[in-house]
Amino acid sequence: MKYILGVDLGTTAIKAAVFDETGKECGSKTVEYTLLTPQPGWAELEVQTYVDTFITASHAAMERAGVTADQIDSVGMSAQGETTICLDENNEPLRPAIVWMDIRAKEEAEYIEEVFGQEEIQKHTGQPGMDAIWPAGKLLWLKKNEPEVFSKTAKFVQLNGYFSYLLTGTMACEDSILCTTMYWDINTRKYWPEMMDFLQITEEQLPLIMKQGESVGQITEKGAKMFGLSTDTVVNIGALDQACGALGVGNVRPGTFSDSTGSNLSTVAIVDKLILDPSMQMPCFASAIPGKYMLHAFSSGGMVLKWFRDVFCELEKKIEAESDEAAFDQINREVQKVAPGCDGLIMIPHLQGSGPPDTDNNQRGVYFGITLAHKKAHFARAIMESIAMVLRRMIEAMEPLGVEVKQISGLGGGSKSDVWCQLKADATGVPFNIMSTTESSACLGAAILAGVASGIWASPEEAADMVVKADATYVPNADVKEVYDKLFEKTMKLQNGLKVFYEDSSFRE
Repeated sequence: MKYILGVDLGTTAIKAAVFDETGKECGSKTVEYTLLTPQPGWAELEVQTYVDTFITASHAAMERAGVTADQIDSVGMSAQGETTICLDENNEPLRPAIVWMDIRAKEEAEYIEEVFGQEEIQKHTGQPGMDAIWPAGKLLWLKKNEPEVFSKTAKFVQLNGYFSYLLTGTMACEDSILCTTMYWDINTRKYWPEMMDFLQITEEQLPLIMKQGESVGQITEKGAKMFGLSTDTVVNIGALDQACGALGVGNVRPGTFSDSTGSNLSTVAIVDKLILDPSMQMPCFASAIPGKYMLHAFSSGGMVLKWFRDVFCELEKKIEAESDEAAFDQINREVQKVAPGCDGLIMIPHLQGSGPPDTDNNQRGVYFGITLAHKKAHFARAIMESIAMVLRRMIEAMEPLGVEVKQISGLGGGSKSDVWCQLKADATGVPFNIMSTTESSACLGAAILAGVASGIWASPEEAADMVVKADATYVPNADVKEVYDKLFEKTMKLQNGLKVFYEDSSFRE
């Protein structure tokens, strides 16, 4: 029996899961970490924290699966995009990693867009203009604000590239993550010379370009010693976490649509060709499957509810510590008691800016319509409804591009909440499916790519068809359609009306 270790390098945790050659999960482990936020809008993490967490999660997963390191045929990686690591000439980190959600480079992103123009950027990258989270802006910020670090950096690399180096000695990356570096061309699959010249970086400072799901090589003796793995094990470069998650819930063909509500809300619609949105709203990425693409939107998600729990739910956390009932389960129970529409309470959930289709790094969270009648449960439900409105907006923005959403496959922590899943079905008017592989979808997607490369499955599509099944379906409730139609209209009016305040710097001080 062959076993594959799928590792998901997430925003606030690393999850590792062991799968056998039938795609069955044999054991898994999630290990969390806390991001560093030294200034508003910043998000960092010590690079060694990623390494230590990878090792802890991987060994715990193998132990739970009853599998030893020499039984692992291959390791597949699902990695967050954009998180950037600066390495010196000895490939040692020069500073903490700048995490993808860090928006310190707003001015730099605006300057890059001013120089190149939205259309030129979209033509080369598939992205409708610049965003502060893209690595190109981060590099320009480093050049201006940390010139010593910039000048000493021998390699600029994302997480999967760093781990491929530590494990195999080869520093590599692949299409789905390179899409948003903004110095890689989605048409040629090569680095974009004009952007590199502008940033004053060279190809020698960047990782080797590979295709999604390509094998990097066997683990070196040094890598085996560091990670406690075998030199017979092959490392697969994998793909972007959201691409792997989509693959892991069977989103492999046009007509399928996946919603991942984890730290952020991310949606994926698979398309057969590169689509450049003329409205400059929706970005297009390489998917986890070479030759296929995905319209991929992302914004604030579960981190908003986590913020609410951490700041306002001390009682629920105390009960969780003293019993088996999680704070989120308590919140869900109270949310069910509140009527759809929250008695007029509306929330805008963009605590750290908003992503596509309404990209705006200056947006912030807002509660609107608060009255004396509103209780804590109303505020929690308003968060869930606000995320559902963002989901609906993402679907709306894809429709002019020929995407027809007939069903939604849910994954991520948000998919564990029955009330939230039903709410999303009601708010969008689309059936919402929870797949059998939801719990470890990103790990499974990475494992499928590694399994295809090692000959276990013929293709990602074949593997997904064999392994992924629907466990539950939430059908839209027609009785609340009017409530959510009105809420969506009000939410969009409120969000657009607040732009005058977002654009006024005095409101951001």
